[in-house]
Amino acid sequence: MSEEVQSNAAEKWFELMLDGEFEAVWKISDEGLKARAGKSEHHLPRHLQHIWQGGSLADKRVLVRCYHGLGDTIQFIRYAPLIRQIASEVVVWAQPALIPLLQNSAGIDKLIPLHDGTPEVAYDIDIEIMECQHIFRSTLETMPREVPYIYVQPRYLSHTEGNLAVGLVWKSGGWDARRDVPFALLKTLFRVPGLTIFIMQAEAAASGWEEGFGIYPGAFDLPDYAAVLKGLDLMISVDSMPVHLAGALGVPVWNLLQAHADWRWMKDREDSPWYPTMRIFRQENAGEWEPVIEKVTAELEKLSGRSIVNTAS
Repeated sequence: MSEEVQSNAAEKWFELMLDGEFEAVWKISDEGLKARAGKSEHHLPRHLQHIWQGGSLADKRVLVRCYHGLGDTIQFIRYAPLIRQIASEVVVWAQPALIPLLQNSAGIDKLIPLHDGTPEVAYDIDIEIMECQHIFRSTLETMPREVPYIYVQPRYLSHTEGNLAVGLVWKSGGWDARRDVPFALLKTLFRVPGLTIFIMQAEAAASGWEEGFGIYPGAFDLPDYAAVLKGLDLMISVDSMPVHLAGALGVPVWNLLQAHADWRWMKDREDSPWYPTMRIFRQENAGEWEPVIEKVTAELEKLSGRSIVNTAS
């Protein structure tokens, strides 16, 4: 397959994913499998590698490689129970920070920490975790969407009685600066009555946070971060790991999206089939966050004085 054909196929794949036309997507992915047959991609950076060669997982010891970001692993670990239904064993080679969170997740027989070497475990077939959609040929009707599928005990931060406890993240960690909201634009949120806003942003001060706006509870390791999220009434975040974690925990989450958002959020949707507790607020024009924040502020004002019911347990 020539580079031009590959590029055209990738562009078409992206557009179809945005439209939710998954059955058509898997036909393109099947062609890619044929083109890669017998070829190794281990010379490529891990996040660009395809691992699955098209073989059946049935009755096999399956190694699941987590080669993308923390949010990607959190999103697609939901497939572990489906793999386990047909496999003899499921081994997940996961980012070390996630291992404490995944220990109680269904469908996983063994967790081993991801590192730069090779996995020190026996297996019959390996896949990359983001290939699960293709392997199971998921559609909008068949994708696993039950939440929570990551379980923690909630940790409740002290705040004014009767207020909503709201978490806030505005910067995505350097992956794509178009996802980031300037902190100055968020100051209107802190004027909404009936809220206690907790700063859940990593490296908050370096990311633009100013003292006097919200409460910074300090830095947490990932298990403690998850516990705090579980104790919130609402999480507001740009497209980054926290939206996936909140969604996987079954916590109400508002996802602030730039205009040309990732394929997984699709087009023109205010909800996500991946996360039933998610609401999406999108830019209409690239770079214009002001209308998004105005809408978020208005929606928070509607909530002032009453709680969002968090029914997930």
